Amino acid sequence: MRTLITTKGASLDEPTDKAIAARLKVCQEDGFWLDIQGPDANDLELLEKVFGFHHLTIEDIKHQNQRPKLEEYHGYTFIVIFTAMLTAGQEVTFHEHHMFVSKNYLVTVHDEPAELLVQLAARIRLSPELTKGNPGFLQYLVIDQLVDSLFPLLETLDDRIDSLEDQILDKATPELLAEIYKLKHQVIELRKFIGAQRDLFQRLITHSMDIHGDELTLYWRDVHDHLIRQYDTVDSLRDLLTGAMDVYLSTVSNRLNNTMKALTVIASIFLPISFLTGFYGMNYLFLTSQLETPTMAFFIGVGTMVASVLIQLYYFRRRGWI
Repeated sequence: MRTLITTKGASLDEPTDKAIAARLKVCQEDGFWLDIQGPDANDLELLEKVFGFHHLTIEDIKHQNQRPKLEEYHGYTFIVIFTAMLTAGQEVTFHEHHMFVSKNYLVTVHDEPAELLVQLAARIRLSPELTKGNPGFLQYLVIDQLVDSLFPLLETLDDRIDSLEDQILDKATPELLAEIYKLKHQVIELRKFIGAQRDLFQRLITHSMDIHGDELTLYWRDVHDHLIRQYDTVDSLRDLLTGAMDVYLSTVSNRLNNTMKALTVIASIFLPISFLTGFYGMNYLFLTSQLETPTMAFFIGVGTMVASVLIQLYYFRRRGWI
């Protein structure tokens, strides 16, 4: 699926190789952005034969599973960046985007549908002045849209961690512990990708000065600043998850302590009762002669047992154990 948009807002859906080649010849006058979704063999041939992109970059598109990177070739720069989103099952998935950035055009290639790029294309069609008639600024709009897509994801993860902490304080369960480990793994993956993209854009700032001049360098610095904020946010999320883990362990430990305290109190109460039961059960002549009747023996035995329990409860209460 192909979409071509010029800096003046003109749009072509599913342009042919011939139409793209014609646009390429006049790109100095009217730059463009070509977006290719789900590239097939014809699209890859277009990139290699019409645009003249290096076959190593074509191999990267075929095989995917790249890392965020920036590689300079003659006349263009090849960039790989990632976006991320939450699935219905609350899993973080990463989407790989390949870009060919030249002075007068931009080509983006991705396997999965990218709704955010569709929305940006619609905005440019309605308001072509957004591009300022500058191919470089058009490139900035596309890359900025991809980078900023991570902010809603980070906010969602932050809310999930806050909710987890509340649930842990309410009732710590093994399911919540599994959720903490799952989120921690996702945050570590995000940190790895965002950290690599932050370093990538540091290089892009320097590279842009040679291609587009100082004007667009300011905008690339803005994108780089967004990535720094995202990286700091991910670090904060990791610290929050570590804190949530500590809260979970403390809550479970306190619950265990309360259980052990209750069991200890019960065992302590029955200890003198067991002693008195054994004591009154001894068949010594002196003991049996003092307890002359069965009725008196019963009330004396029960009375001493009740008294021992009440004394213990009073003592435990005074010490704050119950």
